[in-house]
Amino acid sequence: MSKLAEFRQLEKHLAEQLQALEALKGDAGLKKEIEFEKKLRALLAEYGYSLSNVINLLDPQAGRSAPVVESKPGTRKTRQVKVYKNPHTGEVIETKGGNHKGLKEWKAEYGSDTVESWLAK
Repeated sequence: MSKLAEFRQLEKHLAEQLQALEALKGDAGLKKEIEFEKKLRALLAEYGYSLSNVINLLDPQAGRSAPVVESKPGTRKTRQVKVYKNPHTGEVIETKGGNHKGLKEWKAEYGSDTVESWLAK
């Protein structure tokens, strides 16, 4: 493609984008959103809050989700070590899964819900 043809093509795309921008500027919905954003940012500044503070305030669980990570086929996220402490005996069990012999014995003796409440945090 010649430089002149490339220039004219880019000029045409720019004109189309400017036309789309002008159409958006007249949109009532966009004006309403811009006004809302300005008022929200002014309110945040007045109280000294950031957007992340508000998100944590309204939805505390939102920030705790695991980040999306691309994984290779055949790989798995490593399990976290869980530490259980028996309040009756003081015995501690560290495991990455529920297939631990001692943990199974505790669950059989005390019940699964009770043993899960012994999870150290």
